[in-house]
Amino acid sequence: SRWEEEKKDDGVKWLQLEHRGPYFVPLYEPLPEDVQFYYDGKPLKLSLATEEIATFYAKMLDHEYTTKEIFQNNFFHDWRKEMTSEEQEIIKDLDKCDFREIHKYFVEKNEARKALPKEEKQKLKEEADKIQEEYGYCILDGHREKIGNFKTEPPGLFRGRGEHPKMGMLKRRIMPEDVTINCSRDSKIPEPPEGHKWKEVRFDNTVTWLASWTENIQNTLKYIMLNPSSKLKGEKDWQKYEVARRLKDVVHTIRAQYRKDWKSKEIKKQQRAVALYFIDKLALRAGNEKEEGETADTVGCCSLRVEHIKLHPQLDGQENVVEFDFLGKDSIRYYNKVSVEEPVFKNLQLFMKNKDPTDDLFDQLSTAFLNKHLQHLMDGLTAKVFRTYNASITLQEQLKALTNPEDHVAGKLLSYNRANRAVAILCNHQRSVPKTFARSMHVLQEKIDAKKKQVEEAQEEVKKAEDEFEDTKDAKAEANVEKKKKLLKRLEEQLAKLNVQATDKEENKQIALGTSKLNYLDPRISVAWCKKFGIPIERIYNKTQREKFAWAIDMAGEDFEF
Repeated sequence: SRWEEEKKDDGVKWLQLEHRGPYFVPLYEPLPEDVQFYYDGKPLKLSLATEEIATFYAKMLDHEYTTKEIFQNNFFHDWRKEMTSEEQEIIKDLDKCDFREIHKYFVEKNEARKALPKEEKQKLKEEADKIQEEYGYCILDGHREKIGNFKTEPPGLFRGRGEHPKMGMLKRRIMPEDVTINCSRDSKIPEPPEGHKWKEVRFDNTVTWLASWTENIQNTLKYIMLNPSSKLKGEKDWQKYEVARRLKDVVHTIRAQYRKDWKSKEIKKQQRAVALYFIDKLALRAGNEKEEGETADTVGCCSLRVEHIKLHPQLDGQENVVEFDFLGKDSIRYYNKVSVEEPVFKNLQLFMKNKDPTDDLFDQLSTAFLNKHLQHLMDGLTAKVFRTYNASITLQEQLKALTNPEDHVAGKLLSYNRANRAVAILCNHQRSVPKTFARSMHVLQEKIDAKKKQVEEAQEEVKKAEDEFEDTKDAKAEANVEKKKKLLKRLEEQLAKLNVQATDKEENKQIALGTSKLNYLDPRISVAWCKKFGIPIERIYNKTQREKFAWAIDMAGEDFEF
């Protein structure tokens, strides 16, 4: 198997790497003369740079982002910085700016693109394929491998997730001068676009990225990487789940140890033990230290403050309840009420004693200290490994508990999604209700109602046919009864399938199943389940996901156990 070819020396990821460098998004095309921006009711001709940024906002007019004050303020602040001094003198109030004509132009342009004749669409597809052929592949150790994101991100307005404080800020255009190239010394080094040069060219075979640059909003590094279906990525994925599987052998010892540490004489050990309990039981992220004022006020387990939890000796018929309420990764709110073991509850009372709401709950604990301890417990152990382990174990247990071998395919898939949902809830993977939810639910309900009517009619037809057979007792009437019963059975199955679909849709409207499916769940569990119950793998994983998890499809038999 290609997944089990010879391994290289520790740290070395490749010996040969050759590629074309990133594909840069085309430069801005000015608006037609008859499409205008208005300020205070009067048309105003904008300079090219100012106009380009105006189009970013105009394109988003029908999005709820542009109704948010923080988005508007950030956009206007950054936009004004790019204006000419004459424009700054005139444009001083966002409320007086009218982008509607520009918005209308882009909506119509979009519609026109959708309505293109088949031949035109084919031509566009061929052009995109040509770019993919040229920039979308690299040569890695003699193999032609697919690159993941070979295009630089286009400029635009930063959205962020949740209520991100930087939403609306200007994402700048990436230029060749921002980009560091990584390839092998003996390869043909990619040419920068004419008139430009690269920031730097490196020959570092201990990393797997092909190009990198720093984006201007969060000041983080962005990378061009190999496609998930590539051998290097597949191996990395496989190893990640193998580390999580190793945790299975030591998790009982680790749990016994942190339970013992709840009663330790050292407060530092007590705090570490309670934090580890949260990471294990609630799949909380560790929470890394951040620069002051750098990003949103998001926290993880180690950086929880006193204000983020409330203690209830009794609540809703349960004892020792901890109520969590904080913003986690991507500013997604984590809200949960959990009944914890008594020593944990008592420890928390102690950690909160004589502290202000803004004080750290685990004031003696740092992520570095926790990670060092985890590393000591098991080689390669981190908070994320706990998350991966608990997510995968939960999926495997839920699938065992929920799958009914007698169910039809739709029923089994509903069980699969319910098992996946249990994981998404554990990991707090939420999404806002999709805009189209009400409409698509309405359409589905109409289909259900129509199908119910067909079932009722078919039931009457069966009764009629049975009455006729009672009267005549002839073979033709008997065959007719069988025929009508078969039709009724088929319609009932279709109705059951639609009902399952509606249940699934309703239960999933605020849960994001994809994140855990792609990042935290060992795909071999799903592959084994599919093979065991005769479910086509494409019902669980789409084409891209099947490529990403080719290694698992190749390896896992129906008896695989995580």
